[in-house]
Order: sequence, then structure tokens, then C-alpha cells
Amino acid sequence: MSDAVIDDVTAGSWRIRPFAVADTEPVVALWRAAGLVVPWNDPYLDIERKLTVQPELFLVGESDGVLVATAMIGYDGHRGWVNYLAVDGSRRGEGLGARLMAEAERLLAERGCPKLNLQVRSTNAGVIAFYRSLGYRVDDVASLGKRLIPDAP
Repeated sequence: MSDAVIDDVTAGSWRIRPFAVADTEPVVALWRAAGLVVPWNDPYLDIERKLTVQPELFLVGESDGVLVATAMIGYDGHRGWVNYLAVDGSRRGEGLGARLMAEAERLLAERGCPKLNLQVRSTNAGVIAFYRSLGYRVDDVASLGKRLIPDAP
């Protein structure tokens, strides 16, 4: 993937690029600040795991050299997924999340992905409204999960 430089009306330029190992601490800090880290998911292990599967689909957004957004994207040959979409709280409302989602959609469509799924906590009305504004709808399904490898004791 080539770096995409996108004009940012509020602060010069903003760039989407693949994650680099040096981004680990800023990424984890962003995820923590965004409330995405939960006790049963170790963010460091999630990063480690992602780097073994489609690492080119782990994106970060930076503005003036500062990491301000992330998206962890995957495609299993049937559906695409986006996890850990996060934008720095001071930069929300500037369209960075929408731009990152557009890049995720582009990368998945390029791979022949017919549908993109994502999960949002049902209590997070603001994030659900954000995704609805991008054309997503709530699917009438129950999301089930089973932990195969525990991250925490």
C-alpha cells in the first residue's frame, strides 16, 4: 500500500500509513484514551497477533508527525472487519474517522471483499450514529464469541 496524503482543513496534512512497531505505545495510549481497551483483551497481544496476519491492513493516521488515528482491518475471504477504529479525542469531528474508514473500504474492495462488518457496543449511540452516517446499518444478528486463548488470567 502506498501512503495516502490527504489534505486536512484544520491542520496542514494528514497521512494514512501502515502501522510500524515504533507506533505501539502511541497506538495503545490512543486505544486506552478512546475506551477501546477492556480487561479481557491485551492490546499488546492484539497488535502482536495482527502483525502475523495481514499486517499491511493495520493502519495509522498521523497529522504533523503525531499519531492521531488507527484502524485494524482484516479480510477472511468472506467478510471484511474493522477493529480498533480510534481517533484522538481532540481531533474528533474533523472527518478523520470517515477518511480512515474510506481507506479501509477501498483496501477491502481492492481484495474483492463483498461486505464489511464491524462491532460496536450497543450502548455507544454516538459511534453507531457515526457509522450510520457512513452508510452502515445495524444487522439483525446476535454477535456470539468464545475466547479460545485468554489474554488475562
